[in-house]
Amino acid sequence: MQTVETKSPTALKRVLVILISLLAVAVLSIATFIAIPGEKTVFAGKRPANIGIQSGKLAACPSSPNCVSSFSQDAEHKIEPLAYVSPPAEAMAKLKGAIESLGKTKIITATDNYLYAEFASALMGFVDDVEFLVDDGAKVIHVRSASRLGESDLGVNRKRIETIRTQLNQL
Repeated sequence: MQTVETKSPTALKRVLVILISLLAVAVLSIATFIAIPGEKTVFAGKRPANIGIQSGKLAACPSSPNCVSSFSQDAEHKIEPLAYVSPPAEAMAKLKGAIESLGKTKIITATDNYLYAEFASALMGFVDDVEFLVDDGAKVIHVRSASRLGESDLGVNRKRIETIRTQLNQL
């Protein structure tokens, strides 16, 4: 007679409880984000301390792949700056319009040559910090877009900057 081993019902119950708990946390987070628009979620993270102009540039990207910057030299993080031909004030006004049209966006700081905005993801409220710095001599707007949390952004930061580039080129 042969004995057949089966997993214990206790182990299966534990796995089921863990899965149900994770699902409940996800549903609660989504419900909170939807029910209270504008409120930060647990996935928003904290605003980084390195935001702003530093020695005439934007901060370098971290080693994680969830950041792009026109100041980066490595292929993983490098993105071209946004070109413009109008006066800088007009370029910044167009940039603000493009950013505001994307939704789930909050402009935090805007000066003549610098703009900082926070972009929140629609589903879980993950926040990305996006900065723009005008270089009038080169007629470009330098960019940096970085996720606050996680390792990968699935290309979201790069796609966002390319979407803004397309909108600016159509104006």
